[in-house]
Amino acid sequence: MLLSDLLAACPLVSLHSLSKALDTEIAGITVDSRKVEPNTLFIATKGTASDGHDYIESAIKAGASAIMLEEYKPGIPDEVVVLKSPEIRLATSQLAATFYGNPSDKLAVLGVTGTNGKTTTTFLIDSLMRSKFGRNGMIGTVHVDEGKKAIEATHTTPEPVALQASLSRMVENGCLGVAIEISSHGIEQGRTADLSVNTAVFTNLTQDHLDYHGTMESYYLAKKGLFTQLGKQDPVTKPCAIINIDDNYGARLSRELKSEFPKLRQMTFGFGVEADLRPTDIHQTGRGTDFRLDYKGKSYLVKSPMIGLFNVRNIICAIASVIAPKLLNMREAIAAVETARQVPGRLQRMTGQTPYHVFVDYAHTPDALDSVCQSLKELEPDRLITVFGCGGDRDRAKRPLMAAAASRHSNICIVTSDNPRTEDPISIIKQIEKGLEDSNTLSIVDREKAINHAIDLAKPGDIVLIAGKGHENYQIFGTEKTYFDDRVVALEAIKIKNALPDPE
Repeated sequence: MLLSDLLAACPLVSLHSLSKALDTEIAGITVDSRKVEPNTLFIATKGTASDGHDYIESAIKAGASAIMLEEYKPGIPDEVVVLKSPEIRLATSQLAATFYGNPSDKLAVLGVTGTNGKTTTTFLIDSLMRSKFGRNGMIGTVHVDEGKKAIEATHTTPEPVALQASLSRMVENGCLGVAIEISSHGIEQGRTADLSVNTAVFTNLTQDHLDYHGTMESYYLAKKGLFTQLGKQDPVTKPCAIINIDDNYGARLSRELKSEFPKLRQMTFGFGVEADLRPTDIHQTGRGTDFRLDYKGKSYLVKSPMIGLFNVRNIICAIASVIAPKLLNMREAIAAVETARQVPGRLQRMTGQTPYHVFVDYAHTPDALDSVCQSLKELEPDRLITVFGCGGDRDRAKRPLMAAAASRHSNICIVTSDNPRTEDPISIIKQIEKGLEDSNTLSIVDREKAINHAIDLAKPGDIVLIAGKGHENYQIFGTEKTYFDDRVVALEAIKIKNALPDPE
């Protein structure tokens, strides 16, 4: 693509010097100097861990034909085009979308945001879409699937260049739609500014990421940004907001959108009578859940292999997300729910024919941990044994709240490490312990030993919950990642405890 064509569609970007050639060929765009090839546009931005301006020289040596700067840096060779923008994050999004041909315009884009439930809901939407169309895209915390194979994700919502490149490959691979987890960071940092979202989904809002946003109000406004973006779309395109109105912030969002964007369609869900989609007559066992789903005066039977009331909410959220844009009808969606694949690390059952159950879950916020523990208690175990911790260099205020949530429902709590990063693990545990209520509690700093001890304690009729990391396969100590997977550790402990044979 010629630089002139790229700049014509990107009003936020301009040439630093008018003498620079507009016929410069741009063969690629990147924010990572390691990915620069000849005729690449390298975008130098300041990140939390590194500053792209420090890598301009190496980008030029690798063949960059143009550089976009957040701050001008002298000494760039004359033959290299220098671009500038007053809003480099938004400009990056604009450039990426233009370079890749605005691929989101060619897809049904379903964006899911909220504190808890994003990953499960996104996986469910993806399963529902695949049941009808065979191939679908998905971007989220666990992995990125471009229609042919899944690769491990590095961010919940990728930076704009990676996001647009991925969407472009989905179009090439024949995907008709994509389900995307959209984080508050991603919204606030403009990663989704040029993403054509057809359906935006709000799961809930509870305390998390206050180390970044500062206050719950700022956190809420960041999430609302996705729906403001949706509301500004041409109503002829029939964009729709899917909102959990059981959640106080969700109810607020619904009211505000009605006032600010009266032409924006809404479909609400929840347990309350005012919700458009409402579950009733819920029955749970250790093997799954069935319930009635009331919608527009009709009642439908829904069966799912998932357990937990919070998953009932995730299921009806996913159903709403595909029926609102008429991608599936209600009966197609319900049939797909019954065979939906298990979400990695989301209340994932690790036991089969054992007299006790072990579950691994990603719950790492007070509300999520409370919901998971409560759901498992509803299965009426003899005891609930919960292993959990809190990450270092993150919201410290939630640490005692996590403890209160776990100890409120658990018979035994084992507090351990969870990505301590640059903090002292023992110090983190002591802050957690301040919130523990009356329960049988012990602290084991080593996470593997904590998991082994919990499973060793399990008796027939007990449930062990290992919370906090879910699908993650690493621990972070200092700034280094080391391999660690709760699921692998749990399976090995179960095997040893029960002298199970190696799987075939």
